[in-house]
Amino acid sequence: MDLTAALRAFIRTVERGSVTAAARDLGVSQPAVSKLLRNLEAHAGARLFERHSRALRPTVPGARLYDAVQGPLSAIDAAIESVRDDGGAVRGSLRLHGPVCLGERRVHAIVMAFQERHPDVSVRLTLENRHADLVHEGIDLAIRAGRPTGEDIVMRRVGLIQRILVATPAYLDRCGAPREPECLLRHAVLATDTVLGRDGSLTLLRGGEATEIRVAPILTTNNAQVLVDAILAGRGVGTAQVQLVEEALSDGRLVRVLREHEIRSTELYVAYPSARFLRPAVRAFIDFAIPRLQAIRGIVSGPAQVLTDGH
Repeated sequence: MDLTAALRAFIRTVERGSVTAAARDLGVSQPAVSKLLRNLEAHAGARLFERHSRALRPTVPGARLYDAVQGPLSAIDAAIESVRDDGGAVRGSLRLHGPVCLGERRVHAIVMAFQERHPDVSVRLTLENRHADLVHEGIDLAIRAGRPTGEDIVMRRVGLIQRILVATPAYLDRCGAPREPECLLRHAVLATDTVLGRDGSLTLLRGGEATEIRVAPILTTNNAQVLVDAILAGRGVGTAQVQLVEEALSDGRLVRVLREHEIRSTELYVAYPSARFLRPAVRAFIDFAIPRLQAIRGIVSGPAQVLTDGH
């Protein structure tokens, strides 16, 4: 039995909760992973999984084995990559995760530029509006809007995502420009659900002063690009990330509303599993991506921070 291959299959199966998913991640067949797991259980003399109809869960011996081997195997992988005699080239694979709005417009471009510099790195980029479980989904690196919680991860703060109110000149000519936050009550409002409080309130900041307005949006969505498209169509006054509307502001398609006020910013982080030793490809992408994210108009960089285990 190839013990190293069996342990890799075991670790991936624990993290994914499925032999099929582990096989897909490892690029081998499902029967091959099943055979490795059976051989490992025979070698260990213990049952490593509780087998249920929908998922696999490690037994108590299985959990102990996972805790004992997943760190050392990651260290071995990182050590081998770091000493390869390849002239300092960065190679390997990266699994990246990020939000749709930032990913489509910005992260994708950063990935392409990174691969131009490091052509031997393959990237799997998943964009969706949820916080993925980095460990159990086998993700090397996530770009997250909002502080990550509840995982054994390291977080590097990139900066703040600025949000403002915007509208088309035609809408403002037709309906008038609001001069105070309370004027929004007389306007059609469009918003992403992330900026509204549970009671439907919108918080506007001016210096250190916060004003809460109970708005009744005509459109609420979790998709920032859908929101921007509706604002550009002249539907009303909308909340928007600066990085999504900077071109429309520059060419006059949109105008900033209540210029002295901002919507509460969201923190942007790069996060990666702390249990893993950073492979050269992961470390190289972190160093490459962070300054480019901070250079985006509408992302205001703050003091550098590295946070571990949610603290």
